[in-house]
Amino acid sequence: MRSENRLTLLELNDLVREVIESEMPNEYWVEAELSECRESRGHCYMELIQKGEQSTTPVAKASAKCWASKWMIIRPYFERTTGQRLVAGMKVLLKVYAQFHEAYGFSWIVTDIDPTHTLGDMARKRQEIIRQLKEEGVFDLQKGLQLPIFCQHIAVISSQTAAGYGDFCNQLADNPYGFKFNIELFPAIMQGDGIEQSIITALEQIYSRCEEPGMWSKGIHPFDCVVIIRGGGATSDMSGFDTLALAENAANFPLPIITGIGHDRDESILDMVSHTRVKTPTAAAALLIDHLKGVLDAIEEAQSMITHYAQQKLSVKKQQLTTIQEILPKLFAMVKTRQAAKIDNLNNRMLSAIQRRIIEQQATLSATTSKIPILLSQRLMAERHRLQLTEEKTKTLDPVLLLNRGYSITLCQGKAVKDVNSFNAGDEIETRLANGTIHSKITTT
Repeated sequence: MRSENRLTLLELNDLVREVIESEMPNEYWVEAELSECRESRGHCYMELIQKGEQSTTPVAKASAKCWASKWMIIRPYFERTTGQRLVAGMKVLLKVYAQFHEAYGFSWIVTDIDPTHTLGDMARKRQEIIRQLKEEGVFDLQKGLQLPIFCQHIAVISSQTAAGYGDFCNQLADNPYGFKFNIELFPAIMQGDGIEQSIITALEQIYSRCEEPGMWSKGIHPFDCVVIIRGGGATSDMSGFDTLALAENAANFPLPIITGIGHDRDESILDMVSHTRVKTPTAAAALLIDHLKGVLDAIEEAQSMITHYAQQKLSVKKQQLTTIQEILPKLFAMVKTRQAAKIDNLNNRMLSAIQRRIIEQQATLSATTSKIPILLSQRLMAERHRLQLTEEKTKTLDPVLLLNRGYSITLCQGKAVKDVNSFNAGDEIETRLANGTIHSKITTT
């Protein structure tokens, strides 16, 4: 190789720069996806990629820069239009020109960004997430829940230092009706990276509280609803509320979720799947207060209706009582007259019955009295005959007759002896005969 063909690196890079500047003097609109986007000293540094149609593998890569003089104009316009800040994963349409620097190499210099292109891509992604949620059948699950009648135990997901959280608590505490609310904060990141996972973690913590010990099965819940609020953050930090994972967790949550994340331009997907969406944290507080006020109004209306119907019923009963009081003396007089007549009739019938009964009993008594001498005579004759028979029978049983026939009776201690084995040696016995008594003593048995 001849020395006259040699170039230094600076000379070669300078040649490349001249070629690029002469051959590519124009600006180009290029569509790409951001794989990285960061700011440093007011400048914005981007890494651009293009993925294959059938895979996620990049088929092209490039670096791009937007200098501070342009970035300070482009960034506010982009964020104001899209409601988002430039983040990795976002598809953008950039106006660029080629630049090659001898010391820093090649890069595309950004002079403009078309926010409408990004809006279209964001809308497409949102619609894809919404379509998937509807296919899963969870998009409207929260709408089927009902706020409890006395919705006073509130689980709040918010940044602890957010002004919106303080406004929310103050409005509930200072409500004009004196309603009492119990608020428990579950801190979460509400802007920047980490919104999705932070809110999901807070929802899991709330669910865990409701699960111990078996509160769902017993119908006992420590919270009546969940309020997700955000106040004071930039609208460019809303992309974290448009993710599929967060929407699925919120849609499937068993308690009503109220969102007040302060985004007026458009609803986030989290807003869409929640039970109720309001614009601001104070509006969320007003919703809870109005809900209780509606319950109070319904109770007071029911109380008024009950009082009205009770008074109406009492008035009717009083009128009926007055009418009865007027009629009662007349009715009592009529009843008294009828009952007196009935009593007189019964008295007369009773006297007649008593008289008939007396006459009948007198006749029976007379008949019985006339029969007594005859019956008494017959009884005396029968008793005399029975007595004669008994006397004759008694005579036949007289022991004296037996003694006269030659029999004897042996007595021991005054009792007749029937068994010879009943004697003991030394016993004295008495033997009665018809004409006398013999006394003996048992020597042997």
